[in-house]
Order: sequence, then structure tokens, then C-alpha cells
Amino acid sequence: MSDWPLLSLVTFLPLVGAGFIFLFAQGANELADRNAKNVALMTTLLTFLVSLVIWANFDNGTADFQFVERFAWLGGDIDYRMGVDGISMLFVVLTAFLMPICILASWTSITTRVREYMIAFLLLECMMIGVFCALDFVLFYLFFEGGLIPMFLIIGVWGGPRRVYSSFKFFLYTLLGSVLLLLALIYMYFEAGTTDIPTLMAHGFTAQEQTWLWLAFFASFAVKMPMWPVHTWLPDAHVEAPTAGSVILAGVLLKMGGYGFLRFSLPMLPLASDQFVPLVFTLSVVAVIYTSLVALVQEDMKKLIAYSSVAHMGFVTIGIFTFNTQGIEGGIFQMLSHGIVSAALFLCVGVIYDRIHSRDIARYGGLVNRMPIYAVTFMIFMLASVGLPGTAGFVGEILVLVGVYQVNTWVAALAALGVILGAAYMLWLYRRTVFGTIDKDDLKQILDMDKREIAFFAPLVVLAIVMGVYPGPFLDVMHVSVDHLIQQHQMAIQAAADGAGGAQVSAQLAAK
Repeated sequence: MSDWPLLSLVTFLPLVGAGFIFLFAQGANELADRNAKNVALMTTLLTFLVSLVIWANFDNGTADFQFVERFAWLGGDIDYRMGVDGISMLFVVLTAFLMPICILASWTSITTRVREYMIAFLLLECMMIGVFCALDFVLFYLFFEGGLIPMFLIIGVWGGPRRVYSSFKFFLYTLLGSVLLLLALIYMYFEAGTTDIPTLMAHGFTAQEQTWLWLAFFASFAVKMPMWPVHTWLPDAHVEAPTAGSVILAGVLLKMGGYGFLRFSLPMLPLASDQFVPLVFTLSVVAVIYTSLVALVQEDMKKLIAYSSVAHMGFVTIGIFTFNTQGIEGGIFQMLSHGIVSAALFLCVGVIYDRIHSRDIARYGGLVNRMPIYAVTFMIFMLASVGLPGTAGFVGEILVLVGVYQVNTWVAALAALGVILGAAYMLWLYRRTVFGTIDKDDLKQILDMDKREIAFFAPLVVLAIVMGVYPGPFLDVMHVSVDHLIQQHQMAIQAAADGAGGAQVSAQLAAK
């Protein structure tokens, strides 16, 4: 099946669904809204099935890009190129997995402009999957930036009271960093004569070029993750976004920054990546500790989980820049597990917000007495978030700590402090919302989760536990590609230490 255009199919199938809704779900009535929701759900489910077919036919034993597609596009060696390796494969599946859950989560909570809402989510899915499949820098950039538009609309149209402010803040932060990414793209094209990503990986830019290009990449990817101190757009965006918007923002969009480091910064700019390790470690440790302390004093549930996302992304960047197998695989696994767990936590907030219309922690208490199924579900994801052994959150964190301990024990110790703080703010949140006695009349009438809510939580619960108990299938996918990335990095560092020129480094990487 490697000869089939599966990557184009999984990327643009949501676009077909959006077009179908636009053409045939006309009108502002209940029938049109129901048709739009049904088409969106069927489209996202079909996209997920295609992603599973790609995963089933993926060869774990090679670091080469697979399912490669290439067609002439803009000329000047700027072509339409698609392909996945062990680093990008699982992110395609993660994106396709979360989208049907987002549609189900929005089934009753979105009552205005339903058709436009479903179209926006399908367009966003197209852009996100395209980011992880693109093998041409220009194509990647178009997908990378194109995702800003539907997310901007999702927050700005269907968000909370301060939605316009939050949507513009989100847009301007990410766009500013991406302008520097565009300048780096243009420079690399004129320097290497191509925007083909595998070719750029082996080009061998000079040390000075790598420094400036790395900073340009960093400006974009650090905002996207987001890293401290350019993280301030995230809590506002999460608080104002609808529940499904927060799910996809935490579950997938934040992962694009980490993926950018893995796909561009490390393989294309190995000397600069090695040079800036102290900077990355410093910012990451500050993020892990500082945002955890900030989370401890939050009174809004969404804002608390948003700050916890910044702390977890700090673990990701620490792992990526350890340049060893445990650290990088831990960083990737942490992104995957965070995509599941944080998405589920935002859904947990959405469930009770739909009933009480408040996110204030002090507004709740004693939910276990009226919502036992919800209390158990929330507990599973809360424990996964703090890294309880046997859950998805544990595997990534322990691998990152093992990896960074081999590089810098102080960074490992400070990162471990973040784990303790994470347990503190998540247990505090759970204690105040779920336990205790119900002292408010509306909480005495609240109902437990319905069949629709159980349906979209069930696969998340299963995956959070399976990834913690049996992480092998996920680690096997990325292992060979991660080893190849580390070998490339070590060769470049060794060649620079031996005084080799850029051309010799390029030749060595290409031969490898």
C-alpha cells in the first residue's frame, strides 16, 4: 500500500468533508446543523481509520521516510512532497484520533453557527495533519501557518467573554515568531537551492549560519510550544476557547513546536543546537518550576490545566535537547501522552461547565456524591497527569529524567521537583472539586455523565492506561528514527571538532 497516496488522503479528506458541509448543509435550522455534525463526525472517523491503515503498514525497521509522494508544484525545486518517519507517524494518528472526540464533545454545547464551526474544525484537522506529513519546507510552512486561521476563528467566534482579545493575542504571538521562520526558509532556499527537507538535513550549513537560523527557528517553535517566557498567550486562549478548542490546542497544536525542533533544529542545525543547550535547559527548568507554582494559586480550572501544559512542555524540550535515546524518545512520548491526558482533562472541565457554567474551583465540591463515574474518570487522568506509574504520563517523564541525568544532574533534580509540584496542584484541584460535601443547591441536582460523554471518554481512558502499561508499540515506531537522528547529530559534532568543513559534514551525513 506504500504506492497509494495515503498521506494525501488522510490530509485532505477533512477538506472534502468541509466542502460537503459547505455545499449541502445549507440553512440555519436544526436539520442543517444535525447534518453538519453527522458529516463532520463521519469524516473525522474515516480519517482516523485511514491513519490506522498507514500505521499498520508502517515499517518500524527503517529510518527512511515512507509513503513518499512527490509532484511538481511551484518550480525551482519547490515540489509537493509528503512522507512520514518514526518521529511524525504517531502525531498523524494522534491528530486523527482526537478530532472525532472534539466533534462529539461539541455535539450539544455548540448551538450557534454549527455549520461554520464544523467546517473550521475540519479545516484545522487538514492543516495539522499536513504539518506532520510535509517533506517540503514551503509546504510545511503553509500548513504550519494555515492552522492559525481556523483556530483563531474557533476562539474568536465560539469562545468566552474575552474571546476577541484572546484570539488576537494567540494569533499575533504565533505569527510574530513565524515571520522569522519564513526569513530562515527563504535564506535556506537560496543557500541550498531547494526546500526539500531531507536534502536540507544533509546540507551542512556553516556554524555562523546555523546560529542565526537556529534562533529564527527557536522564535517560532518556542512560541508554539509554548516555552517560558513567551507562554502568556496560552492560558488566555485556553480559558476563552470552547472545550473542543482547548482539547485540540493542548492535544496537537502545542506539539508542533516540539516537532519543529525534532524535524528542523536538531538535524539541520546540529552545531547550533548543541551550542544552545544551556539556554534551552534554563528556560525549560524555569517553565517546569515557575508555571507549576503559578498553577498552585489558580482559581480557574482551565487556567490551572493550561499552566500545567507549559510545565509538561518544559519536560519535552529538556528531553529533546539531551541528544540521547532515552531523552528524545521520552520527549516524544511525553508529547503523545500529554496530547491524550491534557485533552481529557479539558474535557473533564467541559463536562461540568456544561452543567453549571462555571470554571471556578471554589464553585464546586462533593461531585463524587452526584457524579461517581465522572469522579473516577477525572481521577484517572489526574493521576496520569502527575505521572503515576502504570499511566501514560509516567513513561515520558521517567525517560526524560533518565536521559537528562546522563547529561546534567542538576537539571534532572530540578525537573524532578516539577513532578512533585505537579502532584501538588493536581491533587489540590481534585480534592476541592470532587471530595467534600455539596453545599450548593444546583450541585445537588447535577447528573452524572451521559452515554455520549462516556463514549468519548472511554477510548481516552483505555489509551492512557495502555500507553503506561505497554508503551512498546509506541516506542518501537520512533526508535530507529531517533537513533538515526542522534547518529547524524554526533557525526556533525565530531566533524566540527575534527575541523571538517561544511561540505565534508554534508557528504558524511548524506552517505550515512
